Amino acid sequence: MMFPSAGDDLSILTMDMGILLGLLVMARLLDPLHAEDRILFGITASALLILYGLWRWNDTLPPFALSAESLWPRLFISFEFLAILYTLISIVILFRSTDRSAQADAAQRELSRSRGFPAVDIFICTYDEPLEILERSILSALALDYPNATVWVLDDTRRDWLREYCEKVGARQVTRPDNNGAKAGNLNNGLMATARETNAPVILVLDADFAPRQDFLKRTVGLLLSDPEVAIVQTPQFYHNADPIQHNLLAGKSWVDDQRFFFDVFQPAKDAWGCSFCVGTSFVVRRDRLDEIGGFPQQAISEDINLTYTMLAHGYRTWWLNEPISFGLSAEGIPEYITQRARWCLGTIQVALLRNGPLFGRGFSFTQRWHYFHGVLNWLSKPFMVLLLIAPTIYWFGGVPAFEADYHTFLRYGLPALLGQIIYMGWISRGRTLPLFMEATHAVTCFAVTATLLSAIVKPFGRPFKVTDKGGDRSTPRVQWKLAAIFGLISASSAASILWAFISPYAASEISLLDFFNLLWAGIAMLIAFIAFLVCFELPRPGDMFETDEPAWLSGEGKILSCRLLAVSPTSVRFSGPAGNALELAGWRYQIHLEGLGWTDISMVSRFRETVLARLEPTAEQYQRLVVRLFSTSRGNIANEASLRGALAGLLRRGFLGA
Repeated sequence: MMFPSAGDDLSILTMDMGILLGLLVMARLLDPLHAEDRILFGITASALLILYGLWRWNDTLPPFALSAESLWPRLFISFEFLAILYTLISIVILFRSTDRSAQADAAQRELSRSRGFPAVDIFICTYDEPLEILERSILSALALDYPNATVWVLDDTRRDWLREYCEKVGARQVTRPDNNGAKAGNLNNGLMATARETNAPVILVLDADFAPRQDFLKRTVGLLLSDPEVAIVQTPQFYHNADPIQHNLLAGKSWVDDQRFFFDVFQPAKDAWGCSFCVGTSFVVRRDRLDEIGGFPQQAISEDINLTYTMLAHGYRTWWLNEPISFGLSAEGIPEYITQRARWCLGTIQVALLRNGPLFGRGFSFTQRWHYFHGVLNWLSKPFMVLLLIAPTIYWFGGVPAFEADYHTFLRYGLPALLGQIIYMGWISRGRTLPLFMEATHAVTCFAVTATLLSAIVKPFGRPFKVTDKGGDRSTPRVQWKLAAIFGLISASSAASILWAFISPYAASEISLLDFFNLLWAGIAMLIAFIAFLVCFELPRPGDMFETDEPAWLSGEGKILSCRLLAVSPTSVRFSGPAGNALELAGWRYQIHLEGLGWTDISMVSRFRETVLARLEPTAEQYQRLVVRLFSTSRGNIANEASLRGALAGLLRRGFLGA
């Protein structure tokens, strides 16, 4: 062995406690907004991880042979090292960060001062979404505080009712005879159609479910035109609903969705390296730059990242404006969530394989190439989670360990690396990550992503673009039985492994250190798989009720009463206060006064003590204004920071009460 063997329990625990305290002190004293602090903490976490990797390579592999006992540990460590490499490169990327809000402020002031607002064509891409989803984007785009913009609804399902709706509200529909090129083809058709009419020099691209804040264009257009090397200004995606994992674990208020770290922390870091990239919606792009590269690239299903890297090859950059200025609908169900991630995986691999792509094409710098390689590693390391979940069962029932180590030695070399990553990621993300829950999130998609990677080996191109379904009835529970069976089997087999260790007729009279290590591993795999198992039992979703706490007034029966508005949707309100007890539920109609909406008719639905649920009956104009008010601004429905206590409480309620 190259590394010293572990000492006694007390010395190991003392060392680990010292490392833990040191990491906690660093997290308390250092500021993730300071570059020097990011580098110092990043190097510390990297050193612990590299030490662990060296120990793994030197001391935990059996002699090479053509046998399961030798090949299985090498397969495992191969994917583990991919994950380690991905993490190390991530830490290097996070050494830097940038914030372009001050630049956006200056560009907005200059735009307002000169009154030279360039024309903007707003492209809303749609494929089969219902009107209740589409109207959020259309109405919010029409309500943008910008003097010179035209809304174009790029309808790839050629719906007559949508044309009529667009004519009624003031938007314009664009269709085409086929769906060649999927979303990129739809965007290119929009480019050609608008070039003949408005030919605006700036284009805003929105997905069908994304509603821009009223100042979206004023925050982005000036920034886009402030530097000729900038072709795209991209903004983050924010959601007004919990994703299916948050929702099904009752953690929407205490657990940040898995994309917040990527949007809020990672993309600003990549921007500082000159390698942030387009994410498909809520971005503005210069038409002349699009014309120069031949339009939106259609060679891969991820037209967004392909667009960025095609621009990079021509010397143009994507800037990241890290502000919440548009809000959309997160995937509502587990199948849609998994389909979305599998599409992102395949699209990333496709762009990597292109002859003119960032790995093999010309015109890219070394930094741009390794940044893209890092993105590929993100997906290539996903099978490691699959191996992590099944390894204990293989050990206990197959007798083949994934690596030969006792728990003493792992506590000496493995636990410090694990603590370093957990505390560093929580620090650098400013409270946007939670251990165990993040692993469960990755577990939900790891089998589908692994299958996508395997299929990409055989046929990386030529597969259809799968749209993430949005909207529809979510009022009843759903069970994803196939996925539940997979995670239920893993959780049960891990539990059986623990039991088998004690009742097996072949069990030793005393548990070895290697057995003890795999017992702990089986317990962790069982817990992760069980959380993923619970996610497969999807809870019903109520309608889009946005929580609030603001004064309101009721009018009826010749009286005006005050109340507190607790929640509102385009079709209902919930309020409380003494006025609630004064209302008769049957036979009366009232009005409620809402900020920015005026007096609106309501009819009572139910009352519990002082809290009343009422049906909202706005006029057509009021309804449109309410849709814009609700969906184009953040209403605080989703947590901004993670709370371990709240997430655990939701998990316990779901696991033991089924609530």
